Order: sequence, then structure tokens, then C-alpha cells
Amino acid sequence: MKDFLESKAGRQLAQVTAVALLLLVGCITYEDLLLGLVQSFSAGKAHLIIIVFLVAGLASFAYSALRILDMRNEMLNRRKAFDEADHIATHDHLTKLPNRYAFDRLVLSQLDEKPRQAGEDIGPQTVTVFSIDLDGFKKVNDLLGHQGGDVLLKEVSRRICALAEYECVFRFGGDEFVAVARNLSPEKEELFAQLLIHSVSRPVRIGTLPTEVGASVGYARLPDHGSSLEEVCHRSDVALYEAKSRGHNQYCLFQPEMQEKVSERAKLEGQLRRAIDDGRIEPFYQPLINLRTGDLCGFEALARWNKDGVFVSPQHFIAVAEETGLITTLFEQLLTKACRDAQLWPGPLSLSFNVSPVQMEDRLLASRILHILQQTGLASSRLEIEITENALIGDPDLAAATIEQFHAAGIQVALDDFGTGYSSLAQLARFKFDKIKIDKSFVSNFTHNDKNAKIIDAMLGLSRSLNLKTTVEGIEENAQLAYFLSQGCDIGQGYIFGKAMPQSEAIDFANDRRRALSA
Repeated sequence: MKDFLESKAGRQLAQVTAVALLLLVGCITYEDLLLGLVQSFSAGKAHLIIIVFLVAGLASFAYSALRILDMRNEMLNRRKAFDEADHIATHDHLTKLPNRYAFDRLVLSQLDEKPRQAGEDIGPQTVTVFSIDLDGFKKVNDLLGHQGGDVLLKEVSRRICALAEYECVFRFGGDEFVAVARNLSPEKEELFAQLLIHSVSRPVRIGTLPTEVGASVGYARLPDHGSSLEEVCHRSDVALYEAKSRGHNQYCLFQPEMQEKVSERAKLEGQLRRAIDDGRIEPFYQPLINLRTGDLCGFEALARWNKDGVFVSPQHFIAVAEETGLITTLFEQLLTKACRDAQLWPGPLSLSFNVSPVQMEDRLLASRILHILQQTGLASSRLEIEITENALIGDPDLAAATIEQFHAAGIQVALDDFGTGYSSLAQLARFKFDKIKIDKSFVSNFTHNDKNAKIIDAMLGLSRSLNLKTTVEGIEENAQLAYFLSQGCDIGQGYIFGKAMPQSEAIDFANDRRRALSA
């Protein structure tokens, strides 16, 4: 009613009522004058005039009342439509949870207005923001389709809401959720993060298939980690990034050094983009030596970034390239340059090139590589693609199809870092490889570690039984070289033969090696 009285229709009704009251007061005040005017007319016409005025007045009043009622209904309908539109704009259509827009617009005021319970101890108020990101959601989406992914998201949102208040759980998009809690002690914050991970990671049955996802959680506290809810939300995202970097199902409380780490990463990302645009990341080449003959049989291309006279570790910038989607552009640049360089090597030496796990999810990977071979003119038989075990578990069916495309084109495929990933024997059984590469972590101390020596013996026996060639990485000592020579290994790689070098030095190395063997 208050809204109606404040509206234009309400004001008009008040004005009409006021005028009617003034007329009524005037009629009462000047009753004798009006009576004389009426009597001046003939008796037969006076009552007609009065009836006309009465009917007209009643009709006008009825019309006005109906118009006012229509206007009130219209105002209510508009308010309802506005509320519905506002709800649609501030809530996720799938999970029905409030979205990021609702978080930006409503949460702070809601939290401030929430009353304390009777008898509750009045003390410093805290607000903790938990950022939640699902681990492995893409795999479920690929396996079951978007409908299966939607079912999973609904169940995850239900589980989170069972732990927190519905009004304080938000879906920011994709597989990212935010939960807000008040006045939790540090111990309860940690327990809540653990409960979130435990609840989300429980199996979900979709149709007849049980599926599982994990969760990474980062959280920050107001006012300890920021002066506003927006700032604290950003800090919880920073903590989430740190949690994801530690592996699946991890949680982290924001620490100031995390912000510095993120800032450094953002700076590195910008520098990496410029370096890729300018073509300043180049392939270096590490020799591959045939241990049976001593001949140089090829080079492995390794990415090197010389930034202001200092080489950046590939472990740093390759990871950033994978996370930011720059890896495909970088891969194509480096492979194109390496194929052209290989054309200038003396003799048909092989070129080994690594493919990252992220690239193995690219259905066009084989097409991209074949296009580069066609563009540069390098024979496909001279190219060897190295794939790590971890790159095979994301989408095994796609990985098998991609490897099959490589073989059909005449490209060799090697299983890189053998023994360090997941289910090594299962990978050998399922996928077709031409070579396995024993990781240098087994080679570095096997002469002093009996267990590592036995593992290497088992690997070598396995490769021989499967008719697979073996490359041993990380050979740096004469004792290591002597052992692998005695075991009849095929190819050696390591500092004892040569470090990764630029193209000009690689050509000189190949020529010198050929002359030395000829002599």
C-alpha cells in the first residue's frame, strides 16, 4: 500500500479526494445560496438536473476507481516482472545458485544486515570466502557429454549447499564455486575446507556410471586478508591457484607470499607472450648417440628462452604456456624451426620432439604436425615424437587415435620418462610405441642404489622382450656409460656426450663426430 500511495496513481487519487472534500465543504457552507439557485428553476426540471449531476459524478468516480485499480495492477505486474528478470540476472540457470553478479551486488549488504542470535557473544566479526574448483570435471564432461556434466554440477552444488547456507553459495561459472561463511575460527575454517573436498569428491552416479571429481579449495578471511569482500575474494582465488599447483584435493589459506608468486607469474606470462610473438624462444639440440656403433643418430630438440642474457627454465615457461593456451603456438614455432634446422644437418639424422600432456588433448595435433612436415619438407621418417605417460591418461582413446595417425604417417613414437608416470606396463600394453626412454632419475644414482639398478635391469629386459629400442637419458659418468654399453642399450643421451646446443654448434658437433669416427 505504501508503494501505491507513493506512485503517480496514488497521488492522483489523493488530489481527487481533496478536491471532492473541498466541494463538499463549499456546498455545506453555501447551502442557502445553492438552494435558491435550484428553486429558480421550475420544479419539473430541478430534479432532472440533480439526477444528471449525480449520475455523472458516480460514473466519473467509478471510471476513476477502475483506472486507478488498473494502474495499481499494472504496477504490481511490472514489479513482478522486474523481480523475475532480476532473479534471472543474479542466479545461475542450471544450479539455481546466485551467480557472480549477485555476489558483487548483494553479498556484502546481506552479511552486514544479518542479525546476531540472541545471547551470541559480540566480538570481532569475520567473513571467510572459500573458492572451490573441481578437479577432473572436463574428463567427466568428455566422457558423459554436457548433460552428464550438468547432472554432476547440480549434485556438487547440492552438496556444497548442505554444508553452507544457500544464500551464501555462488556459482561463478563453469566448475567454479564460492562459499561464504561468518565468524569461523581458524580451526573451523580448515575443517570446513576439508569437508568441502570430502563431500565433493564422493562418487556421483550418473545413469549407470559412477563418476568422481576432486576439488581444490582456497580461502581467505575478512578483515585479516583484505578490507573488502571483493578483495578477500581475489585473495581466496590466489590461494586456490596455490592449492591447484600442489595437486588434486588440496586446500590452502591465503598467505602474502602467494600474492607475490601470482604477480611474478603474471609478469612472466606477459614476457612469454612477447617472446613468442618476437620468436625469441628457440630450439636447442642435445645429441643422441648409438651406443652400439658410437655414431650420432640424431638430436632431441629442447626449448630454450634467453631472457636478457639469462636462460629461463623450461619447467617454468612451458607450464605457463600450457596454462594460458600459448603452448600450441609455441609448439608450432619450435617444431617448424627444428624441422628446417634438421634439413641442414649432415646426413639423415633423426629429430626428437616432445609433446606436452595438454597438446595430447588436441584432436588436430597430428594434422598440425603433418602440415609442418609438408611445409618444411622434412621426411616424416626422420621425426620422432616423444610422449610422457601422464599425457596418455587424460583421454586414452584420443591418445591411441593420435598415435595411430603418427604411425600411419611414418612418424616414430617414443614413450618418454618411462617409469615416472602412471601404470607404465598398462601404457605399453595399450599403446603402440617404437621406443621407450628410461628417465634420468633412475640413472643418476643407480650405481649406488641397488633398487634403482634392479628397476633398470627390469626395464631393459622388458624393452628387449617387446622388441622396443631403448634410449637412456642422463648419462653423465663413465661408469654409467660402461654399464649401459654392457647391457646392449640402443641409444644414450646425456652430458657425457654433449649438452643442448644451438643450431650452429649442433652442425659442428655432427661434423666433428663424423670425422672422429672416420679417423
